[in-house]
Amino acid sequence: MTTSSSGALDRPSHTRTQHALRLLVLADRTGEASADGDPSVAVKAVRSELRLQAMDFWMRNPDYLADEVISQVVDGTLGNKYLKVARSLLEDPEPDLHHYPMPRWFYGAYEAIDDAMSLLETYGLATFRRSGTPGTKSHRNQVFITADGVAAVAEVAKDSELDWYTRQADLVALVAGDTVGTKLKERQYEQATYAGTQLGLDIAPIADHVRKRLDGLDATSGGSGGGM
Repeated sequence: MTTSSSGALDRPSHTRTQHALRLLVLADRTGEASADGDPSVAVKAVRSELRLQAMDFWMRNPDYLADEVISQVVDGTLGNKYLKVARSLLEDPEPDLHHYPMPRWFYGAYEAIDDAMSLLETYGLATFRRSGTPGTKSHRNQVFITADGVAAVAEVAKDSELDWYTRQADLVALVAGDTVGTKLKERQYEQATYAGTQLGLDIAPIADHVRKRLDGLDATSGGSGGGM
Protein backbone atom coordinates (compact mmCIF):
# COMPACT_ATOMS: atom_id res chain seq x y z
CA MET A 1 0.00 0.00 0.00
CA THR A 2 1.10 3.61 -0.60
CA THR A 3 0.29 6.87 1.13
CA SER A 4 -2.01 9.45 -0.47
CA SER A 5 -1.55 13.23 -0.41
CA SER A 6 -3.93 13.41 2.58
CA GLY A 7 -1.70 11.10 4.60
CA ALA A 8 -4.17 8.24 4.35
CA LEU A 9 -3.01 4.85 3.18
CA ASP A 10 -4.18 4.04 -0.32
CA ARG A 11 -6.31 0.91 -0.03
CA PRO A 12 -8.42 -1.03 -2.48
CA SER A 13 -11.88 0.50 -2.82
CA HIS A 14 -14.80 -1.35 -1.39
CA THR A 15 -17.13 -3.01 -3.84
CA ARG A 16 -20.69 -1.92 -4.50
CA THR A 17 -21.85 -5.08 -2.77
CA GLN A 18 -19.77 -4.37 0.34
CA HIS A 19 -21.15 -0.83 0.49
CA ALA A 20 -24.71 -2.10 0.09
CA LEU A 21 -24.30 -4.78 2.75
CA ARG A 22 -22.84 -2.28 5.23
CA LEU A 23 -25.71 0.16 4.70
CA LEU A 24 -28.31 -2.58 4.99
CA VAL A 25 -26.88 -3.85 8.27
CA LEU A 26 -26.54 -0.33 9.67
CA ALA A 27 -30.13 0.49 8.73
CA ASP A 28 -31.33 -2.69 10.45
CA ARG A 29 -29.34 -2.12 13.63
CA THR A 30 -30.00 1.63 13.95
CA GLY A 31 -33.34 2.10 12.20
CA GLU A 32 -36.57 2.99 13.94
CA ALA A 33 -39.90 1.30 13.27
CA SER A 34 -41.69 2.44 10.15
CA ALA A 35 -44.63 4.80 10.50
CA ASP A 36 -47.69 6.05 8.63
CA GLY A 37 -46.66 7.65 5.38
CA ASP A 38 -43.61 5.47 4.90
CA PRO A 39 -43.41 3.16 1.86
CA SER A 40 -45.77 0.23 2.33
CA VAL A 41 -42.90 -2.28 2.13
CA ALA A 42 -40.88 -0.56 4.89
CA VAL A 43 -40.48 -2.09 8.34
CA LYS A 44 -37.60 0.10 9.59
CA ALA A 45 -36.34 3.56 8.66
CA VAL A 46 -33.25 5.70 9.04
CA ARG A 47 -34.68 9.21 8.78
CA SER A 48 -31.49 11.06 7.90
CA GLU A 49 -28.82 10.27 5.35
CA LEU A 50 -26.49 12.55 7.34
CA ARG A 51 -26.84 10.21 10.32
CA LEU A 52 -26.32 7.17 8.11
CA GLN A 53 -23.17 8.70 6.57
CA ALA A 54 -21.76 9.50 10.03
CA MET A 55 -22.38 5.94 11.24
CA ASP A 56 -20.92 4.47 8.04
CA PHE A 57 -17.76 6.50 8.70
CA TRP A 58 -17.36 4.82 12.10
CA MET A 59 -18.22 1.43 10.59
CA ARG A 60 -15.38 1.62 8.06
CA ASN A 61 -12.83 3.54 10.18
CA PRO A 62 -12.17 1.41 13.29
CA ASP A 63 -9.62 3.86 14.72
CA TYR A 64 -12.19 6.67 14.82
CA LEU A 65 -14.75 4.28 16.30
CA ALA A 66 -12.21 3.24 18.93
CA ASP A 67 -11.60 6.90 19.80
CA GLU A 68 -15.34 7.46 20.26
CA VAL A 69 -15.59 4.35 22.46
CA ILE A 70 -12.74 5.68 24.60
CA SER A 71 -14.40 9.09 24.90
CA GLN A 72 -17.60 7.45 26.13
CA VAL A 73 -15.65 5.42 28.68
CA VAL A 74 -13.97 8.60 29.91
CA ASP A 75 -17.26 10.48 30.29
CA GLY A 76 -18.91 7.50 32.02
CA THR A 77 -21.37 6.60 29.27
CA LEU A 78 -19.67 3.21 28.78
CA GLY A 79 -17.99 1.01 31.36
CA ASN A 80 -14.25 0.38 31.55
CA LYS A 81 -14.65 -3.01 29.86
CA TYR A 82 -15.09 -1.16 26.61
CA LEU A 83 -11.42 -0.19 26.70
CA LYS A 84 -10.78 -3.78 25.61
CA VAL A 85 -13.25 -3.31 22.78
CA ALA A 86 -11.38 -0.19 21.70
CA ARG A 87 -8.11 -2.12 21.83
CA SER A 88 -9.55 -4.87 19.64
CA LEU A 89 -10.65 -2.30 17.08
CA LEU A 90 -7.04 -1.17 16.80
CA GLU A 91 -5.26 -4.51 16.94
CA ASP A 92 -7.52 -7.28 15.66
CA PRO A 93 -7.10 -7.98 11.95
CA GLU A 94 -10.77 -8.04 11.03
CA PRO A 95 -11.67 -4.37 11.58
CA ASP A 96 -8.62 -3.41 9.52
CA LEU A 97 -9.74 -5.68 6.69
CA HIS A 98 -12.96 -3.66 6.52
CA HIS A 99 -11.21 -0.26 6.74
CA TYR A 100 -12.21 1.88 3.79
CA PRO A 101 -11.37 5.61 4.05
CA MET A 102 -14.02 8.19 3.18
CA PRO A 103 -13.45 11.57 1.54
CA ARG A 104 -14.40 14.76 3.36
CA TRP A 105 -16.89 17.14 1.75
CA PHE A 106 -18.79 20.19 3.05
CA TYR A 107 -20.76 18.23 5.64
CA GLY A 108 -17.94 15.90 6.64
CA ALA A 109 -17.29 12.33 5.53
CA TYR A 110 -19.51 11.50 2.61
CA GLU A 111 -19.83 8.92 -0.15
CA ALA A 112 -22.79 8.74 -2.50
CA ILE A 113 -25.06 5.83 -1.63
CA ASP A 114 -27.14 5.75 -4.81
CA ASP A 115 -25.38 2.77 -6.42
CA ALA A 116 -25.47 0.75 -3.21
CA MET A 117 -29.13 1.57 -2.63
CA SER A 118 -30.06 0.66 -6.20
CA LEU A 119 -28.55 -2.77 -5.60
CA LEU A 120 -30.59 -3.20 -2.41
CA GLU A 121 -33.72 -2.03 -4.20
CA THR A 122 -33.14 -4.51 -7.02
CA TYR A 123 -33.31 -7.36 -4.54
CA GLY A 124 -36.23 -5.86 -2.59
CA LEU A 125 -34.17 -5.41 0.58
CA ALA A 126 -34.42 -1.63 1.01
CA THR A 127 -35.59 1.54 -0.65
CA PHE A 128 -34.50 5.17 -0.64
CA ARG A 129 -36.68 8.28 -0.62
CA ARG A 130 -35.66 11.88 -1.24
CA SER A 131 -37.84 14.78 -0.12
CA GLY A 132 -37.53 18.55 -0.37
CA THR A 133 -34.96 20.49 -2.35
CA PRO A 134 -31.21 19.75 -2.00
CA GLY A 135 -29.47 22.53 -0.06
CA THR A 136 -32.56 23.54 1.93
CA LYS A 137 -33.45 22.75 5.53
CA SER A 138 -36.46 20.76 4.36
CA HIS A 139 -34.27 18.46 2.30
CA ARG A 140 -34.20 14.95 3.72
CA ASN A 141 -33.12 11.57 2.41
CA GLN A 142 -34.44 8.50 4.17
CA VAL A 143 -33.51 4.83 3.93
CA PHE A 144 -36.14 2.15 4.51
CA ILE A 145 -35.55 -1.55 4.81
CA THR A 146 -38.10 -4.24 4.07
CA ALA A 147 -39.01 -7.47 5.88
CA ASP A 148 -36.78 -9.29 3.38
CA GLY A 149 -33.97 -6.87 4.28
CA VAL A 150 -34.38 -7.61 7.98
CA ALA A 151 -34.39 -11.35 7.23
CA ALA A 152 -31.24 -10.97 5.14
CA VAL A 153 -29.44 -9.24 8.02
CA ALA A 154 -30.50 -12.06 10.36
CA GLU A 155 -28.83 -14.51 7.96
CA VAL A 156 -25.69 -12.34 7.87
CA ALA A 157 -25.52 -12.46 11.67
CA LYS A 158 -25.45 -16.29 11.55
CA ASP A 159 -22.76 -16.48 8.85
CA SER A 160 -19.25 -16.86 10.27
CA GLU A 161 -17.79 -15.14 7.20
CA LEU A 162 -20.10 -12.12 7.40
CA ASP A 163 -21.12 -11.71 11.03
CA TRP A 164 -18.46 -9.01 11.48
CA TYR A 165 -20.91 -6.61 9.83
CA THR A 166 -23.61 -7.12 12.44
CA ARG A 167 -21.18 -7.07 15.38
CA GLN A 168 -19.58 -3.85 14.18
CA ALA A 169 -22.98 -2.25 13.45
CA ASP A 170 -24.14 -3.16 16.98
CA LEU A 171 -21.15 -1.26 18.37
CA VAL A 172 -21.80 1.71 16.11
CA ALA A 173 -25.45 1.69 17.21
CA LEU A 174 -24.32 1.68 20.84
CA VAL A 175 -22.07 4.74 20.53
CA ALA A 176 -24.42 6.62 18.19
CA GLY A 177 -27.53 6.07 20.30
CA ASP A 178 -30.41 8.26 19.20
CA THR A 179 -28.15 11.20 18.39
CA VAL A 180 -29.13 13.09 15.25
CA GLY A 181 -26.79 13.22 12.26
CA THR A 182 -25.63 16.81 12.77
CA LYS A 183 -24.51 16.05 16.34
CA LEU A 184 -22.71 12.87 15.25
CA LYS A 185 -20.86 14.92 12.64
CA GLU A 186 -19.93 17.49 15.30
CA ARG A 187 -18.40 14.71 17.41
CA GLN A 188 -16.40 13.48 14.44
CA TYR A 189 -15.24 17.02 13.63
CA GLU A 190 -13.66 17.23 17.09
CA GLN A 191 -10.79 15.19 15.62
CA ALA A 192 -8.28 17.65 14.19
CA THR A 193 -7.25 15.20 11.47
CA TYR A 194 -10.85 14.86 10.34
CA ALA A 195 -11.57 18.59 10.49
CA GLY A 196 -8.33 19.52 8.76
CA THR A 197 -8.75 17.23 5.76
CA GLN A 198 -9.02 19.15 2.50
CA LEU A 199 -12.31 18.82 0.64
CA GLY A 200 -12.35 15.82 -1.64
CA LEU A 201 -9.43 14.02 0.02
CA ASP A 202 -9.68 10.87 2.10
CA ILE A 203 -9.70 11.44 5.85
CA ALA A 204 -6.43 10.09 7.24
CA PRO A 205 -6.23 7.47 10.01
CA ILE A 206 -5.63 8.40 13.67
CA ALA A 207 -4.65 4.96 14.94
CA ASP A 208 -1.34 6.10 16.49
CA HIS A 209 -3.07 8.90 18.41
CA VAL A 210 -5.82 6.57 19.64
CA ARG A 211 -3.33 3.90 20.68
CA LYS A 212 -1.38 6.42 22.80
CA ARG A 213 -4.61 7.62 24.38
CA LEU A 214 -5.63 4.05 25.16
CA ASP A 215 -2.21 3.19 26.56
CA GLY A 216 -2.49 6.13 28.93
CA LEU A 217 -5.89 5.01 30.18
CA ASP A 218 -4.73 1.40 30.56
CA ALA A 219 -1.83 2.59 32.67
CA THR A 220 -4.18 4.31 35.13
CA SER A 221 -7.14 1.88 35.09
CA GLY A 222 -5.49 -1.49 34.70
CA GLY A 223 -7.01 -1.90 31.25
CA SER A 224 -10.28 -3.48 32.33
CA GLY A 225 -13.01 -3.03 34.81
CA GLY A 226 -16.73 -2.72 35.32
CA GLY A 227 -19.52 -3.08 32.83
CA MET A 228 -21.79 -0.51 31.34
